Amino acid sequence: MTVEQIYTGCLSQGAYYIESNGEVAIIDPLREINPYLDRAKRDKATIKYIFETHFHADFVSGHVTLSKETGAPIVYGPNADPSFEALIATDNQEFKVGNVTIIALHTPGHTMESTTYLLKDENGKAHAIFSGDTLFLGDVGRPDLAQKGAEVTQEDLAGILFDSLRTKIMTLPDDVIVYPAHGAGSACGKHMMKETVDTLGNQKQMNYALRADMTREEFIAEVTDGLVPPPVYFPLNVKMNKEGYEDIDTVIDRGTKKLTPDAFEALANETGAIVLDVRHQKDFMKEHVPSSIFIGLDGGFAPWVGALIADVKQPILLITPEGREEEAVTRLSRVGFDKTLGYLEGGISAWSKAGKETASMKSVSAATLKEKLEDNVAVFDVRNDGEFASAHIPSAVHTPLSFLNDYLKEYPEDEPFYVHCAGGYRSVIAASILKSRGIHNVIDVAGGFKAIKEADIAITA
Repeated sequence: MTVEQIYTGCLSQGAYYIESNGEVAIIDPLREINPYLDRAKRDKATIKYIFETHFHADFVSGHVTLSKETGAPIVYGPNADPSFEALIATDNQEFKVGNVTIIALHTPGHTMESTTYLLKDENGKAHAIFSGDTLFLGDVGRPDLAQKGAEVTQEDLAGILFDSLRTKIMTLPDDVIVYPAHGAGSACGKHMMKETVDTLGNQKQMNYALRADMTREEFIAEVTDGLVPPPVYFPLNVKMNKEGYEDIDTVIDRGTKKLTPDAFEALANETGAIVLDVRHQKDFMKEHVPSSIFIGLDGGFAPWVGALIADVKQPILLITPEGREEEAVTRLSRVGFDKTLGYLEGGISAWSKAGKETASMKSVSAATLKEKLEDNVAVFDVRNDGEFASAHIPSAVHTPLSFLNDYLKEYPEDEPFYVHCAGGYRSVIAASILKSRGIHNVIDVAGGFKAIKEADIAITA
């Protein structure tokens, strides 16, 4: 038996490859399926089942394409209602994969179809669970993504999740390995650990939601406390996962179309496409296409696109580092953004050589900001709630990047103001969005809060 976690850092997502005696099960695959096909071919094995733990909200799964390519059935747990053909398992239904058995344990609460898959080895011993968003390391799935009107509240779902954990998961042996769908950085939970594999016994000790003496009421209160609104693109990804989607090869072919500066500009005007610049923030700050938005590939790229652009049907034109065009299109498609129309051939250099206007972004050091603070300049902190609560410049206004569009009226219209994050990536995203909205008096603080602390600027305790 082979169990492999295929972890994608930018999505904080774990897919799984299980092989036994020439048969393979894939759990929660990513949109691009070649890694699974290649691995099965190398093992001289056949993909027999594609298991989905639930309808994912934060990424588009590869289940539909993988089933089309292999003929393997897509398996969901009870209550699932996809638009395509799928095998809807009953609670405790068993599936043989070579010499091992995978059992569907219906564990609703995060969503009503959420299912944990229990893997038993060739001797019938419980070996591992693939817990989806039901159980994370250090946390459990948020119960506010599957509400269907006022008749089902997040408190109702949290109560259902409490029952699922205690009747289906916590009764398993402590040495069972926990393989979750997500790790730290995912918006699907609050307190996830940076580790991506653990034992159930250790989680019973470490995970606040698995305390043995926890009452149902305490669980509901703690799991629902501090939930921030989910990213706007989540429901759109759920819809794609339930109804199907365009083949990724078609998406990549369309998105990697080379465009001259004139064709690029004309297509932007014709379609209303967002010009998305995915280079390093220092390159963007030096020179970029006016009104373009920066979200760099070398950061939490896809989730930030989802949170800030939101509409998966929005046309996008790309400016990329040379050779990374397909990577950008692929990573956009992972979160459902399939309407990439092409990229600027030759990049910003070609744009400039064509005589077209370029823009730049102002930036100052933390030492300069320290001097400016004596004049009571406006400072905006775009880090998340926890970061801001832990320490911040006392006069800073908190406008978290995830919800920047809700804070546009907070920014001065005429006077220069300063924006910072933790290290310099998110603040440039924020500044680019503000500039695209006509707010040009924004100045980035290079190095972010790390540099601010090193410059001995006064911060809260």
